[in-house]
Amino acid sequence: MQRTRRTNHTPRLRMAAVALAWALAGSAALAQSPPAPPPLTLKALFDRAWERQPEAQSAALRRESAQAARSGASSFTAEPAALELSTKTDRPGSNQGNREVEVGVALPLWLPGERARKAALGDAEIKAVESRRLAAQLQLAATVREAWWALQRAQAEMGLAQDRLQNAQRLAADVARRFQAGDMSRADQTQADGAVAQSEAAVAEATGARDVAQTALAVWGGGVELADGAEPEALPGAGLPADHPAVADWQDQAEVARRAADLAAVQTRANPELTVAATRGREQAGERYLQSFTVGLRVPLGGGDRARAKETAARADALDAEVRARVEQDRLAADVAAAMARVKATQAQREAMDRHAVLARDTRGFIDKAFRLGEADWPTRLRVELEAVQAERQLARARIDAAAAVSTLRQALGLLPQ
Repeated sequence: MQRTRRTNHTPRLRMAAVALAWALAGSAALAQSPPAPPPLTLKALFDRAWERQPEAQSAALRRESAQAARSGASSFTAEPAALELSTKTDRPGSNQGNREVEVGVALPLWLPGERARKAALGDAEIKAVESRRLAAQLQLAATVREAWWALQRAQAEMGLAQDRLQNAQRLAADVARRFQAGDMSRADQTQADGAVAQSEAAVAEATGARDVAQTALAVWGGGVELADGAEPEALPGAGLPADHPAVADWQDQAEVARRAADLAAVQTRANPELTVAATRGREQAGERYLQSFTVGLRVPLGGGDRARAKETAARADALDAEVRARVEQDRLAADVAAAMARVKATQAQREAMDRHAVLARDTRGFIDKAFRLGEADWPTRLRVELEAVQAERQLARARIDAAAAVSTLRQALGLLPQ
């Protein structure tokens, strides 16, 4: 009688269960891992850079300071009231003899026209704080935009260099295969290998340039992957706006200086003081205390040369800021005209490079097919490949230059990144 051999499948089932458990655990870990952050856009990069600036962190305090100075013009007195306490006796250390205690309040009064001019100065300072913040934002935007487009150019160069390396490696493999078959010479293979080495050097150079540009951008908070910057910002309308931040900053500074000069014109002396005091005293010990009240006015004399020097310095500051505002407006008008011309030129160049790249790709396809069929020689195939790579490189540069030109125009018009 033949006996049937029994096979124990328990160990195999146990190992399969363990493997399935590890697979499920790995899937759960991947599912629970935090998603990758979205690519960083130009606007997000600018917002992140602005948060790191001292002007952004101190803006609220400066605004609060200006508002507090403006609120001071609404008070009843020019300066806070002062409490005056005094005592008088002819026998110190004793409760005998003459004694007198006086309690008073000194109220600094406004000079004629001072209150209204101080309120106007406060309003001008509040406006100047905001315009100074916008001017600082625009200045930062110029630096961030420059670093952004430098990185975009470096990334495009690196991508094209990598594509060129892949094409060179593919061609070198094809040439090596045909050399083994006896269809091509050793010189052709050496030339193909040289093209691969040249492409590898170009990739290394482009990678280094990209790393340098990435490091420069990381200063502004761009430590994550960047979004494609080939898409330009919205093309703005023509004409220099009247409220350009760079011009408004100087204009508001001139207004503050003018208001300060107007205030200095009336502050030719210190503020007069109204004093109200109550006195309680006696002549001799044992006599009853008598009450008296005193009302006094203290009027300082004129400030003389000091007041005139303060007013003249404020008017000089106003004139300086006005001239700077006009010069800045003329410079910005020229920058806007140049930027608009640059936008038109780069857009036309991008369209021409686009057509050229399409033709170069078509030519490469035709010559590649003919080369594989043996109808085209190797020098022609290599020359067409280099021309196609150069066309793609010029197209990538033209696209980024066109987008950067729009960004430059927005910068000249005083618009922040979008």
